[in-house]
Amino acid sequence: MVHILQHVPFEGIGSIGSWLSARGGNISHTRFFESSTLPKLQGLDLIIAMGGPMSVNDEASLSWLKTEKLFIREAVALGLPVVGICLGAQLIASALGARVYSNENKEIGWFEIEATPGTHGVFCFPNRTTVFHWHGETFDLPAGAVRLAKSAGCANQAFQIGDNVIGLQFHLETTAVSADSIITNCRQELVAGPYVQSESRIRAVRPETYTTINRLMSDVLSYVTRLPR
Repeated sequence: MVHILQHVPFEGIGSIGSWLSARGGNISHTRFFESSTLPKLQGLDLIIAMGGPMSVNDEASLSWLKTEKLFIREAVALGLPVVGICLGAQLIASALGARVYSNENKEIGWFEIEATPGTHGVFCFPNRTTVFHWHGETFDLPAGAVRLAKSAGCANQAFQIGDNVIGLQFHLETTAVSADSIITNCRQELVAGPYVQSESRIRAVRPETYTTINRLMSDVLSYVTRLPR
């Protein structure tokens, strides 16, 4: 059973759906914009925490964030595979006691990440690859985490804890459809900056770029679950 933590209607699982379907995955959801009910951890095989425009620090206005962080913390402690994407990665970091705060610059669009050298025994990203970003906050690494990637605009782009917990600041699940969805709903954030691309430039990316990042998303999921690629 795979449980999806979804924070807004317009940030779904993108290409992850195809990976799960190919493996006959049973999927359940907590859609916090509808209900904050969470399942029992027993019986879950994978937890995926998706993105969203809110901050992990918004507990005063979004009380379910406390419950979600506790859920994630307990899942990690039990050794369950957990993948966090953008806000989801920040939730893992916060749940494990790390600070989440505004990045010096927003990162929105297609920018390169660079694999952290010398990280043996963990998931390996390509030395350099272009991925999709949409975030204004960043995080310190939680205790025991290994940094997997960085970028010119953000030092901590990905991390791993143990064998099966990975946080991604960027979006590897993005498809042309899901990119359109986030642009449509968050267009007001496209304010000029060093690492903010225009809508036209974001939309002009070649189809094979989506194929590349979606394949990398599949690699991450296969790694944490130890299932075939």
